[in-house]
Amino acid sequence: MCGIAGIVALREGAPPPEREALIRMATAMHHRGPDELGIYRDARAGLAHARLSIIDLATGQQPMSTADDTLHLTFNGEIYDYVELRAELEALGCVFRTRSDTEVILHAYRTWGDDAFARMNGQWALALWDARARRLVLSRDRVGIRPLHVLEHDGRLHFASEVKAIFAADPSIPRALDPHGLDHVFTFWGPVAPRSLFEGVTELEPGTVRTYAGDRVTEHAYWTPRYAGPHGEGGFGGSIEEATEAVREALEKATALRMLRADVTVGSYLSGGLDSSLVAALAKDAIGDRLRTFSLRFEDAEYDETDYQRLVAEALESDHQEVVVSRRDIAEAFPATIFHTERPILRTAPTPLMLLSRLVHRAGIKVVLTGEGADEMFAGYDLFREGVIRRFWARQPDSELRPRLLERLYPYLARSPVANREMAKHFFGRELERAGEPGFAHGTRWHSTAGLKRLFSGPVKARLADADAVREVLGRLPSDFATWPPLAQDQWLEIRTLMSAYILSSQGDRMLMASSVEGRFPFLDRDVVELANALPPRHKLRVLDEKHVLKRAARGRIPEAVLARKKQPYRAPDALSFASEGAPAWVEDALTEGAVAEAGVFDPRAVAQLHRKCRRQARKGQLSNADNMALVGVLSTQLLHAQLVREPPPATTDAALTTDHDRLAEAAR
Repeated sequence: MCGIAGIVALREGAPPPEREALIRMATAMHHRGPDELGIYRDARAGLAHARLSIIDLATGQQPMSTADDTLHLTFNGEIYDYVELRAELEALGCVFRTRSDTEVILHAYRTWGDDAFARMNGQWALALWDARARRLVLSRDRVGIRPLHVLEHDGRLHFASEVKAIFAADPSIPRALDPHGLDHVFTFWGPVAPRSLFEGVTELEPGTVRTYAGDRVTEHAYWTPRYAGPHGEGGFGGSIEEATEAVREALEKATALRMLRADVTVGSYLSGGLDSSLVAALAKDAIGDRLRTFSLRFEDAEYDETDYQRLVAEALESDHQEVVVSRRDIAEAFPATIFHTERPILRTAPTPLMLLSRLVHRAGIKVVLTGEGADEMFAGYDLFREGVIRRFWARQPDSELRPRLLERLYPYLARSPVANREMAKHFFGRELERAGEPGFAHGTRWHSTAGLKRLFSGPVKARLADADAVREVLGRLPSDFATWPPLAQDQWLEIRTLMSAYILSSQGDRMLMASSVEGRFPFLDRDVVELANALPPRHKLRVLDEKHVLKRAARGRIPEAVLARKKQPYRAPDALSFASEGAPAWVEDALTEGAVAEAGVFDPRAVAQLHRKCRRQARKGQLSNADNMALVGVLSTQLLHAQLVREPPPATTDAALTTDHDRLAEAAR
């Protein structure tokens, strides 16, 4: 896992990339790759790399070039089937100089061109420079595990894993928050690619290849999901028993690949839920040895899952470590969280995960497995059950009995949105007449979150007068979206919005890489994803039993108590961390009238009113859901402005380079 960056001249006569700029870009992401820094530079292109050494520690330095010095690659991620691809390429006559998956990409591209990416099973963001053809190729994995941002400025293309590296390249690059990106955050919890939080910066969409050749820019999707029909037509045709076995075998293979294809020790997160417990059990089977596991605990009992975590750790006889997080810990670490997320967040949940990754780093572990993706691929969220209930209710909107099914949702919440029957009926009964339209299941969440935009300043509201984030995202649906079953439509939108834009980014990649730790996700393995999509909806969500086939696959592999427990999604203490007595001084500083006015995103009077309200509620020990998200959203946006707009990102140019392919310097000699 690494950080990648680069600068490419888009037109003849544009100046070549400066060596110092490339080094600044790499060092701005030193946390992503502390082991080695490298650059490649010629008259048109420059590539930079900050390496976290995991595969082929001795000869896998980057940027990596082909033997004839025509193709040059900077690559962030892992290709898990690189051994099989290498054997296939060797049979075609390719000769390898290293044992790395990076070199496999170079030969695969030379052999198959842009079609190479569809053959890869992994997680990646990469930039490949074809010096002979003067062609830049950018690609990102299927579901957006690894980030890649781009910006055109002054005739040159800048790209990087993190936006702070782009800003570090050139002080003349404008730094400003994009109201349209904020519109996405305050609707979907994150900017949906190609949107980003910064004006002029876009994010490469998952599952795509983009090429720059002279004045021509092309982009195409190398992968689009395919789902089985309502009754399984066009997908997996076996019984539930056969599906259970297929899921188990696919997950065993996916976990083994992620455990064994590394030249360092691989650990596993353990939350105490079904997903991470199953991954940890399969990981232990794969290595046949003592497993390193890591858990996150909370001082607040409402969020703590210690008993289940320890139950699994004892069953696996793992070498287990824990970190206990308090509200104070969250408040103190929150500014560092936002420096790494590079986007506002509406929940504090990423911060404890950053503290957990610190524990992993201090334990000497560079790679961990996690259970992310299981809920999206196997229909584990309450949102999917909401969709079923609300569509059932929509067939008889006047029914008094059908909305009672909502009471079966959110058993883990102390302040459940269905606790008050009449309020729940009003909230979930919105727009039942649109039950057949795209986004129906997500509509309640998106509508509720969008209410936070009332805090925006007048100028931001004016910029967004004609904007509609939901319409924008729904306008980019796959061509065959309308033919998919409702559950498949709900799953795809959840993957495209919340998972890619928030869970894999703010909670995933950014919090792991903040401590130089790589996350690996067996549930997002190419073959697991294809199998999950091919399953009939009833195998994933049987009436209201979420992840039905996955639970069957896990039986006998994890403690029965974990399998039988009610679902409890990962959550953390939110605005109480900032509104209670003893909050750090930065909270008050970020919310002063002057600071809010300077950032220009929110109305200072509305923010002052929100802050007073939250402090009053905090004295009673309870904040409403809307006020929770509002205060966290305001604070994170204020921090983002202070760290990446008002102040230039920190970067140095005195780092020692282990790979320095400076073609301009060679030409000068």
